[in-house]
Amino acid sequence: MLDYVDTGLSANSVPYLEGLSLQRAVHRAVVAGERPDTVILLEHDSVYTAGKRTAPDERPVDGTPVIDVDRGGKITWHGPGQLVGYPIVRLGEPIDVVGYVRRLEAVLIDLLAEFDIVGRRVEGRSGVWVGDGVDEKIAAIGIRVEGGVTMHGFALNCSNSLEPYDRIVACGIRDAGVTTMSRVLGRDIHPADVAAPLRRLLDAELATIRATEAALA
Repeated sequence: MLDYVDTGLSANSVPYLEGLSLQRAVHRAVVAGERPDTVILLEHDSVYTAGKRTAPDERPVDGTPVIDVDRGGKITWHGPGQLVGYPIVRLGEPIDVVGYVRRLEAVLIDLLAEFDIVGRRVEGRSGVWVGDGVDEKIAAIGIRVEGGVTMHGFALNCSNSLEPYDRIVACGIRDAGVTTMSRVLGRDIHPADVAAPLRRLLDAELATIRATEAALA
């Protein structure tokens, strides 16, 4: 079973740098074997973060601050109404980063299905998408692996505003849109509403990973 740290949902959004410090502390402890695999779930205060592949013309043109981070991927936005998950888990050898991303996508697709939303992958692009004919991103993924243990993770748009995305080229993608669970369903779905089923699905996925590792050992 995973250990969970629900550090800020609904009215208790967490400043990004505070959440990053918590991530790093937990990551050090997992790498050292001092705590089990852990998932941090939270909502952030409104912030733009840029991964290592972000191009200059994808950043805000109005001077809005951007925090550069050490994850993969490009620029994105975090803020209230968006459920952010940071799984800090040890990967088995040989480390398969792409396979790990696919597993996160599968969990999010299964989660959306429980709310009658059809999520899917788009070839050549990470994350989870919805829409029939027009691609709209509903969940973004950006990770880092250090010492065999993952950092960063995913952001699922639940009830957040989409206006902040107008200032950036979200995830470096110019030919697709962004949406939320609430917008797809026409009713409010908040991060706290999806946290419990997400925990269940993540637990099941980790159990599958560990069983596979044991069978190969």
